[in-house]
Amino acid sequence: MKKIIIFILIAILKISSLTWAEESDFFIERKKMVQLQIQRRGVSDERVLDAMLKVERHLFVPRTFAAFAYLDQPLPIGKGQTISQPYIVALMTELAKVKPDDKVLEIGTGSGYQAAVLAELSNQVYTIELIPELAARAETLLNNLGYTNIKVKQGDGYLGWPEYAPFDIIIVTCAPIGIPDKLIEQLSEEGRIVIPVGEEGNQVLKLLLKESGEIIEKDVVPVRFVPMVHE
Repeated sequence: MKKIIIFILIAILKISSLTWAEESDFFIERKKMVQLQIQRRGVSDERVLDAMLKVERHLFVPRTFAAFAYLDQPLPIGKGQTISQPYIVALMTELAKVKPDDKVLEIGTGSGYQAAVLAELSNQVYTIELIPELAARAETLLNNLGYTNIKVKQGDGYLGWPEYAPFDIIIVTCAPIGIPDKLIEQLSEEGRIVIPVGEEGNQVLKLLLKESGEIIEKDVVPVRFVPMVHE
């Protein structure tokens, strides 16, 4: 009986050790990701860098892709969708200049990764996903990770979320051909929209600022996102 108990305890210790080692490896990879992929390319906002270091990207991809979670590339998450390249997530987040009291709307929840990064910076994050399976999966994961400051909705991102408008920040993680009017309408004065725009293969990341009721538009970098579609 004593031998059985000892064997069980040893097995538990081995499993715990493996889990700790795996998480330790992921942290090291995440730190390298922040330093080499993000800081080196010019993202310097310390709050953004801290959020990228804290949020565990490997939890937001299918387990078969966990080993690739911290590489400099997007990854498939199912239903023809992807989780964005880490640098692009960091760049879009820095461009948004999110403050703790900002009300943030994300269009295109996907895996929930961008929403988690935003939730490290803001007390109020609202995120919309068109595909029901992805919306449900992301909501479950975000809840399990303790993100009580994120509301997930399954629906058409072109319509925004009028019940909670206006929003100080809107981040769009899929590319429409043109900027949806409803998102402009739901943007607060002095608000910011970060959005990829254009047809597949010819997209540009744009930053929109709302000043005195007028929209000031700036092109940032060429990008490649999945298309934004209506419900």
